[in-house]
Amino acid sequence: MTLQDLGYHNVLEQFKIDQNLDSFEVGRVISQHKERYIVKTPTKEFDAELLGNLRFTAESRYDLPAVGDWVAFSEYDDNKALIRTVYPRTSILERQAVGKKGQVQIIATNIDFGLIVQAIDRDFNVNRLERYLTICNASKVEPIIVLSKIDLLPEFHLENITQQIKRRIKGVPIVTVSSQMDKGYDTLNPIIQKGKTYCLLGSSGVGKSTLLNHISGKSLMKTGHISTSVNKGRHVTSHRELVVMENGGILIDNPGMREVGISDLSGGLEITFETIFEYTQNCKFKDCTHTHEKGCAVLDAVENGDIDYNSYANFQKIEREKLHFESSVLEKKKKDKSFGKLVKQVKKQRKQNKY
Repeated sequence: MTLQDLGYHNVLEQFKIDQNLDSFEVGRVISQHKERYIVKTPTKEFDAELLGNLRFTAESRYDLPAVGDWVAFSEYDDNKALIRTVYPRTSILERQAVGKKGQVQIIATNIDFGLIVQAIDRDFNVNRLERYLTICNASKVEPIIVLSKIDLLPEFHLENITQQIKRRIKGVPIVTVSSQMDKGYDTLNPIIQKGKTYCLLGSSGVGKSTLLNHISGKSLMKTGHISTSVNKGRHVTSHRELVVMENGGILIDNPGMREVGISDLSGGLEITFETIFEYTQNCKFKDCTHTHEKGCAVLDAVENGDIDYNSYANFQKIEREKLHFESSVLEKKKKDKSFGKLVKQVKKQRKQNKY
């Protein structure tokens, strides 16, 4: 194995040279447990922690390592290491942090493709697919839809589902698989390219770990049996983990997400709902909300059937969520700025009291 097999490329090598990091080793974070990390090199895996200076100078979560990151580190004991620097990222998959207003949670970094997995039985939901697409598009990650457990429904029902997706989502590959029938993997396997990184996205129990095991041909991840009471898979993966496949692809397994909060600040919504945004250019008013205005091209297109109503309703819901998140971020920045000023005033007052 080489660094290139882990996804290393010339831009990272140039950063290493420019920052004079030749005296440190380079590796990729393949697992994270709170503030402990597993860093992989072509020959070893290290139990790593943050160098104190990196921890205390970090201004936000973005300054700390995440699964998928490349890092400069130094070994201080057998298989023990200190992470000193995080290399620049090509992409960051993220969502709103659950229960934390105005904050984000990093799902994984340096991702090339997002495998959005949905089981076609009770988990299937086009609205949720559009949410995952928005997350991928905001991060410039290429999405691929994978429909799992196709053995649970008749063939005609599966065809109806794929057609339903294609009516609302354009230009995204759809792959259908079944682990029970060992079907569909001959289509999926060629998609996995050597040196490229793929992140599995989806709810709990949709078969992400089973998918990883089938692609690799090995039992790399634990899998759960289908519950006979609710006909759903059980949640198995408890943390993110990066795995290098025998065919050269790199996959990140990911815990199931009950909530897919949008933290899009970089145009992912516009890409996911491209058709709707094309119609907004023809609205009578520039500040049109596309909800009630006369002369709204979007509402006219919905009424004429040129825009799917359910897609329009989901767009409105996600956009409101996005705007609320943006206002929460601004509010948090103001509070942080005010708190910073207060700290400076206290320090200044204490200094004056000494004299």
